[in-house]
Amino acid sequence: MPPPISIDDYLAKVPEPAHSTLQKLRATILAAAPKGAVEAIAYGMPAFTLKKHLAGFAAFKDHCSYFPMSGGVIESLAHDLAKYQVSKGTVQFPLDKPLPATIVKKLIQARLAEIELKKMH
Repeated sequence: MPPPISIDDYLAKVPEPAHSTLQKLRATILAAAPKGAVEAIAYGMPAFTLKKHLAGFAAFKDHCSYFPMSGGVIESLAHDLAKYQVSKGTVQFPLDKPLPATIVKKLIQARLAEIELKKMH
């Protein structure tokens, strides 16, 4: 199967309930991201960029994942993410239940702060 060329192309191949869950997550990320953030495909999955990668997401057989594009972001929000399965680079959530907007906003803000900090060094 050819790699997706857009987020719409990616989502068109995702079955329910993950399709609706990722559509909601997409809208939440768009609302939380600063003006100028662009939808893209990165590492074969939907992503948002603003000069650097801000966030990505994907559907898998048994879960959906949010990729904050940084392990440091997950570490900094460990308390907020305690009820989710996390690894160094991903937050997993149920196929039928998107991450809450409050958590997505914190993930985006933490990533933006990290990018700013790296710019200053």
